[in-house]
Amino acid sequence: MTKQKLVVVGNGMAGARAVEEILARGGAEQFDITMFGDEPYGNYNRILLSNVLNGSQNEEEIFLNPLSWYRENNIKLHAGVRVERIVRTSRHVVGNGVVEPYDKAIIATGSRSYLPPVRGLHRSDGSLKPGVFVFRSLDDCRAIAGYAEGRARAVVIGGGLLGLEAARGLQNFGLRVEVVHRGSHLMGQQLDGVAGSILKNTMHAMDVAVHLRKNTEAVLGEDHVTGISFSDGTALDCDMVVIATGISPNVEVAVRSGLTVERAIVADDHMRSPDDPNIFVVGECAQHRGMSYGLVAPLWEQAKVLADHITGANTANAYRGSKVSTKLKVMGVELASMGVTEPEDERDEIIQFTEPKKGVYKKLIVRDGRLIGAILLGDISKAAYLTQAFDRNTPLPEDRLALLFDLGTPSKRVTMDEMPLDTQVCNCNGVSKGALMACVKSGRRTTKAVMDATRAGLGCGSCKGLVEEVIQWAAGGHLEEDPSVHYYVPGVPLNKTDLIRACREQNLKSVSSVFKALAGGKEDAGSKPGLASLLSIIWAGEYEEERDARFINERVHANIQRDGTFSVIPQMAGGVTSPAQLRRIADVAEKYHVPLVKLTGGQRIDLVGVKKDDLPKMWQDLGMPSGHAYGKSYRTCKSCIGTDYCRYGVGDSIALAVRIETYLKGIDSPHKLKMATAGCPRNCSEAMVKDFGAVAVEGGRWELYIGGAAGAHVRKGDILCTVDSPDAVMTYLSRFVQYYRENAKYLERTYSFVERVGLEKIRAIVVDDSEGIAAQLEANLLSSTTAYKDPWKAALTSQVPNEFSSLLRVIQ
Repeated sequence: MTKQKLVVVGNGMAGARAVEEILARGGAEQFDITMFGDEPYGNYNRILLSNVLNGSQNEEEIFLNPLSWYRENNIKLHAGVRVERIVRTSRHVVGNGVVEPYDKAIIATGSRSYLPPVRGLHRSDGSLKPGVFVFRSLDDCRAIAGYAEGRARAVVIGGGLLGLEAARGLQNFGLRVEVVHRGSHLMGQQLDGVAGSILKNTMHAMDVAVHLRKNTEAVLGEDHVTGISFSDGTALDCDMVVIATGISPNVEVAVRSGLTVERAIVADDHMRSPDDPNIFVVGECAQHRGMSYGLVAPLWEQAKVLADHITGANTANAYRGSKVSTKLKVMGVELASMGVTEPEDERDEIIQFTEPKKGVYKKLIVRDGRLIGAILLGDISKAAYLTQAFDRNTPLPEDRLALLFDLGTPSKRVTMDEMPLDTQVCNCNGVSKGALMACVKSGRRTTKAVMDATRAGLGCGSCKGLVEEVIQWAAGGHLEEDPSVHYYVPGVPLNKTDLIRACREQNLKSVSSVFKALAGGKEDAGSKPGLASLLSIIWAGEYEEERDARFINERVHANIQRDGTFSVIPQMAGGVTSPAQLRRIADVAEKYHVPLVKLTGGQRIDLVGVKKDDLPKMWQDLGMPSGHAYGKSYRTCKSCIGTDYCRYGVGDSIALAVRIETYLKGIDSPHKLKMATAGCPRNCSEAMVKDFGAVAVEGGRWELYIGGAAGAHVRKGDILCTVDSPDAVMTYLSRFVQYYRENAKYLERTYSFVERVGLEKIRAIVVDDSEGIAAQLEANLLSSTTAYKDPWKAALTSQVPNEFSSLLRVIQ
């Protein structure tokens, strides 16, 4: 049988998915396939571009079909070649001097960023002004990242999903980020006003300012961006602008080819152009029954119908349109939205729950006993059941409260049994329940193996819980444990013990050397901070610092705030200060126009709202050590006033707190460490709920507590032991802190560590020296504290890599 020639115009998510579906139906036997793509790459997941921008994923991780996939499937790919027209009379596709004949053609040209009518976007040659960007492609992502380095302020125009994700990505560069939106609330397509308001408050808590009802009139600056102005006469200063105001379908090829184009390229229920039976249309460039879709789930549905018809596998199948539902993460907040966001009929019933302080909002719209719309923000635990009810249009239980909370809806087992095989579990990558089941039945026995094979759960991450539930259900509860759950960081395939041993044996003292030696040279951005902390613990003064391995707070030695300014907290050991220190702090606060001076819960003074450029000069004028309020490190030791002045005091808590803080300084640890000393059992300094606490009791003795917490998680610490002197306190403190540093998981607080390892084991090692390592623990901690250098002083004297080298040359 002679193969037909299939040419696909477009190599994005829709075009490549259509080809995958065609191949799955035996299309390789029917067609010689040629694809054209504007970009010089394989097909990648655009949904994950924000992860690349914020550094949580590498570029390689977001590719769905690398260039090798095309070779393996005998697909001719013209990468970086834009198609100009389709000559329908002779059936040829023409682009950039390349001509390919076709029997069947698929147009999957996708869409581009919409540029609003704003003055000052372009230069005289029509190109975007330096500092103006759109956020649509991998090249856009690279350009934004390159320009953001060294800038101070960025504005994102557009408060939809793409705009908020761009804002999240820009934060990674230490910029003050502000979002400007024309609408009355964020994400108008997915949220109502209440949900939009809660999301706005959540974003403010994440240091992203939001300006609503703002119509941008012009981008300011002659040669580069200096700000933007609004129609109400106000303006914002900024160094760069990212535009995310929506998309426009790419229809030019269809127009030049004489196909019917309205808002997009018109397609029938078979995804075929009504003007030409040999041309199909799929994706964001397609218009079906007056609708165009920008979400991936409808694109996958279209691709299946197209593949059925072009291969003849199921010519009875038809695309009837999509019921739009989505699950995603916005600024790290989980969201599920489906159907309408407001009632449209007097019959519509509204079930609503809101808890603004926790960022939780739930709203259902029910008509005639069936779900026609839902919004779940901050808690999407009911999303799977509600999505199933929405997609299948099934009657809802009379107990409406059970739709929002686990009070009476079907159990997970029943829900999984009743869930249709074609139910989309992962929207980002178009993976159904049936595909997950097939993967499990093929022999993959770990959750990670199934997710890697199907790509389910590897997009925005919002469906990961449901994906895992389906996999476990499909495996009948007989899954094998994946070894990666024990990796200290995801990018290096070793648990903590083996990782430490390998670093010591191979003399690996920098993050890059670890990746080179232990991860095949592949660097993982999300693993860098954890590795940096661990190497600092292992090597102390021999650790080789690399600037990009730390979070922004740790790179600039200050805590970034919502407006892009920073918080500076000098060290005050034990909460003790002096009139001279207070005068110095007051003088500095006035000199640098600090807008807020705040007493912290750790008995220190916080200077809030400091400009990044002022940080080195402020440290120099303060002349005080860093208080380490920004890192995964030892933070502070709180104390009461002890024996000198308190009539209840039986132990000198101040002297002990100063001794602890002077010794531990700001050494790295898997997570932050907060401590306290109390001069009597009245516990005024809350020592019983700290990572480590020492409470004085009668007879000159001290009770030592470990694993306490009093934040979002509340836990009274466990008594490690009772000792008879401050020296003994320091001994057991040293052993416990170092044992935690060497054995805790990254980002595991002491309260979780104590519960996981067990109090009895920790007590046996730290107090009884059951494993004979107590002396080594003490020596290792001493090595770290001896090698410690105050980061503010080091930055001022250029002893370590920092972000202020040019500034330092000026002030020195």
